[in-house]
Amino acid sequence: MNALAALRGGLIVSVQAKPGSALDDPAVIAALALGAQEGGAIGLRIQSAAHIRAVKARCNLPVVGLVKREYAGFDPYITPTLREVAEIVDAGAEIVAFDATLRDRPAGATRAGIVAEIHRSSRIAMADCATYEDARAAHALGAEILATTLCGYTAETRGSTLPALALVARIAELGAFTICEGGVGSPEAARSALLAGAEAVVVGTALTGLSARVGEFAAALQKDGPGGTPDL
Repeated sequence: MNALAALRGGLIVSVQAKPGSALDDPAVIAALALGAQEGGAIGLRIQSAAHIRAVKARCNLPVVGLVKREYAGFDPYITPTLREVAEIVDAGAEIVAFDATLRDRPAGATRAGIVAEIHRSSRIAMADCATYEDARAAHALGAEILATTLCGYTAETRGSTLPALALVARIAELGAFTICEGGVGSPEAARSALLAGAEAVVVGTALTGLSARVGEFAAALQKDGPGGTPDL
């Protein structure tokens, strides 16, 4: 079974950690990924070559690999150049995720060149899109997977309601493998994404964002926090 067939109709868990956080450790990420596998995930989204290698050593699910790297003067930071593509491929990920927005990227990289390099390496290209126009352009370049990952995270889409179900529905009409990613905070939201036309759903913070979720609870319990003092 190829990676796309294995992902169809299921849950992809994004297991990532902020740089320098307590969870930013290959062994920890691999343990969390294995826990996701044991819970029924059918794929994993992993950031950085070191983390991808650690996860591949412990898990047998398809991995969507990416490298987040910022370049001065450029907005794209999810696998923005061929350098990051090479790192992901070398680490063993079956799928390479990249910023598919129409924004300029560093090192003379282009979306066409990135997709071509992913295919030259016999990997599947996952286009992280913010708009329908991004998805349509990536589809024309041959990206097999179109995802709503960056909707709400660009200047053009900031403030969008997430998960972006209307965008999912439009992208699905292109005929490519469509993934809903971003703002999927509950099982009900995940199910709604499938009903909207997604063939798989990525969930990250709601499942593996320990620091963020703890922060929400801690803030709610603060005397002067959003919820004030509870009535007992």
